[in-house]
Amino acid sequence: MKILLVTGIFPPDIGGPATYIPNMAKALLERGHDVRVVTTSEPEWLDLDDNEHPFPVIRMNRRIHLGWRSFYYAWTIVHQARKADVVLANGVLVEATVASFLERKPIVHKIVGDPTWERARNRGWITDNFETFQKGNYGLTIEALKKLTTLAACRAKKIIVPSRYLSNWVRRWGIPRDKIVVIYNSVQPLDLVDPAPVPLTSSVKLVTACRLVSWKRVDSIIRAIEHTDEVGLLICGDGPEKNKLKQLARDLGLTDRIHFAGHRSRKEAMALMAGCDIFILNSTYEGLSHVILEAMSLGLPVIATSVGGNPELVKHGETGLLIKSGDPEALRSAILQLIRSPEMLQAMSENTKLAAETFSFSRMVNETEQVLSATQSGGIESPQHYAHNSHHSKVK
Repeated sequence: MKILLVTGIFPPDIGGPATYIPNMAKALLERGHDVRVVTTSEPEWLDLDDNEHPFPVIRMNRRIHLGWRSFYYAWTIVHQARKADVVLANGVLVEATVASFLERKPIVHKIVGDPTWERARNRGWITDNFETFQKGNYGLTIEALKKLTTLAACRAKKIIVPSRYLSNWVRRWGIPRDKIVVIYNSVQPLDLVDPAPVPLTSSVKLVTACRLVSWKRVDSIIRAIEHTDEVGLLICGDGPEKNKLKQLARDLGLTDRIHFAGHRSRKEAMALMAGCDIFILNSTYEGLSHVILEAMSLGLPVIATSVGGNPELVKHGETGLLIKSGDPEALRSAILQLIRSPEMLQAMSENTKLAAETFSFSRMVNETEQVLSATQSGGIESPQHYAHNSHHSKVK
């Protein structure tokens, strides 16, 4: 097959799609498919040397004027879709759908959240959480964006979601059940992850890795360790909340117990995580978290909020602790429970590695390849089993 992958983020961006797309593209290429990637990109990255990737990468300037952006994205994707048998869009869904329609190419969406909700939160239009947003009615702009997302999803031949939780919400958009396929995310082990020195002197080292946005609630993790002197916190990631979080650490007098590692490559981030004792993800929403799987593959016990797909990854009391979202005392209690029970911590460490192995990368690729193949050939049958139930150019 000739496969076009479309994504909103790609390395050096960080985040789930920026991990998923290059790994999936490489795996499909190794299976004999012709693969290329179209991605949005910061202006300073348009001239990056992408020869490290064994497939073409076409970068689009994401800072182009808003009035032209969608047209520019769709036009670029149209030119690349002409060379494809099938399109897999993991972002830029509306424009990718328009392009596939114009070129009469089948398209599969991978939906890992609600792009309208994320856009509205990032721009400060709303403060509602994911589930409240799904049920609410908002102003003309937001409702129009919701409608566009739904119309694009309806045009897709198949929709891949990474959790049963997210499948239920996508169905509420009016998408037929038989169009939605649950394929769990996976973790692709690195060849070797040596723990990196962590610049913390505390006896217990916590780590969180995420985009620093409001719904990740990193501020609550910082507050949770305020009166626990033996605990330090490593924060991997960057984002709009970074300066606010640094100021909070200063205000609480915790600068000697909190280290902001900033943006790191996947290998660097995992090496830092491997040097820590417990992984925390305190978000108010997750589709299915790549970073939890990565932490589990390193043998880190996990403290996570019981939202979204997290309970499908973390078994409470076995591989970690699940806590109620928005409950600072539950977060602090979970931290204390683990650091004061070395036996539990050790048992969970062993369990997480075993659990992570069940989310194999080859399984995810097999199931995705089957969906793409059936879509490209015009078949309507889904795979029988899902998830346990180079020339490089830049477009400026």
